[in-house]
Amino acid sequence: MAFPTLHARAEAKPMEHRSMLTPTTTKKLLDAGYPVLVERSPTNPQFARIFKDEEFEAAGATLIDEGSWESAPNDHIIIGLKELPEKDTPLSHTFVHFAHCYKNQGGWEQVLARFPRGGGTLYDLEFLQDPSGRRVAAFGYHAGFAGAAFAVKTWAWQLTHPTGVPLLGIDEFTDGRGYYENEDQLIAQLKEDIAAGEKVAGRKPTSLVLGALGRCGSGAVDLLEKIGCTEIKRWDLAETSEKPGPYPEIIESDIFVNCIYLSKPIPPFVNAESLASPNRKLSVVCDVSCDTTNPHNPIPIYSINTTFDKPTVAVPVESGPQLSVISIDHLPSALPREASEAFSEALLPSLLALKDRQTTPVWQGAEKLFQEKVATLPEGTAKRET
Repeated sequence: MAFPTLHARAEAKPMEHRSMLTPTTTKKLLDAGYPVLVERSPTNPQFARIFKDEEFEAAGATLIDEGSWESAPNDHIIIGLKELPEKDTPLSHTFVHFAHCYKNQGGWEQVLARFPRGGGTLYDLEFLQDPSGRRVAAFGYHAGFAGAAFAVKTWAWQLTHPTGVPLLGIDEFTDGRGYYENEDQLIAQLKEDIAAGEKVAGRKPTSLVLGALGRCGSGAVDLLEKIGCTEIKRWDLAETSEKPGPYPEIIESDIFVNCIYLSKPIPPFVNAESLASPNRKLSVVCDVSCDTTNPHNPIPIYSINTTFDKPTVAVPVESGPQLSVISIDHLPSALPREASEAFSEALLPSLLALKDRQTTPVWQGAEKLFQEKVATLPEGTAKRET
C-alpha cells in the first residue's frame, strides 16, 4: 500500500506538554517513506509542546498551522496524544490518540459517536496490543516515576511545613514552566527536599510500592532508589493474594504508592479504620492508578482527582501525622521529554506498520474494538451524517 500522510496535531489539553511523535521518531518515519506533517506548537505556555518546532523541522517534517487537522484531506491519518477538544461535529478522518471513551466514562457516547457520524475511525492508543494482550506502548513507567517523586516531595514538605499548608503547585518548583526539563533536574531538586526532611525527621522516608513488578511500579521504585530512599517494600500479586486488605504494612510506611490497575472489585488496601491505628506512620499516598470515581476504589479515603497546580488533598485524621493524597491523572506530563521519547519509541514499530493496518494484528484488533464499541452506542446516535 501507499504510505499515508501522518498529520501530528497540536495538543489541546492544559498542562499537557508531551508529544506522541518526537523529532527522533519523526525522522525514522520519514526515512521509511511516510510524509509527516507537524502542527506548530501552541504559543500559550499551558499547551506548549516540550519539543520545539525547529527540532521537528530539522528532522525533516513539514510544519503546518495549529488546528489545521480539521480541514486536512480525509486520507490523512490524524495522530495525537490526548482527547480532542469537546465538540459535536462529525469526524471523518482516521485518528490515533487516547480518547477515554471505551469504559463508560462520563460523556463517552458523545465522544465516540462523532466518529461513525462522520465516517471516521478511532484507533485508541490505550488498546493497541500485541498478540499476548500487552499494550505496545504505555506511559506507566514515567507515571510511577513522577508519582513517587511527588510523594517524596510531599513527605519533605509536610515535615518542613508542619502547620498543614498544602504542597504548592508544580509551577512553583519549575520556574513557572509547569514541568521539569529533564530527569536530572527533578532528581537534583528531590535530593534537596530529602535533605531538608531528613533534618527534621532524622531519617529518610520508608515506602511501600504496590504493583512493583509492573511498568508503573518499576518506575516508582527506580525513582526512590535514584534519590537514596532505598527502604522500599516491593509488593505485587504474591503479597496481596495471600490475604485481603487493609494491610498494616501500608499504614506503617511513610509513603504508599499504588500502581495497581483495578480490573475487578477487591478489598481496600487502606481505609478509614486502618488509618486509626496507633502504629500509623503513613503521611503520603500517591494513587497513580487514580480510580477515584470507581465504586470499588481500593483506596476509599479520598474522592477527587488532584492537579499539578493543587497536587494534594488532605485526608482528615484524628491523630498521628497529617495525611495527604496525590491523584494526578497525567503524571508523566511532569517529565514530558523523557516520557514522550520512551512512549514514541515503543510505539514506532506499530506506526511504521500503518500503511498495512488492514492486515497488521495490532491495528486490526484496535479497529475491531472500535466497531464493537460503536455497536454499543444508543440507537440513532451513530447514524452517518451526509
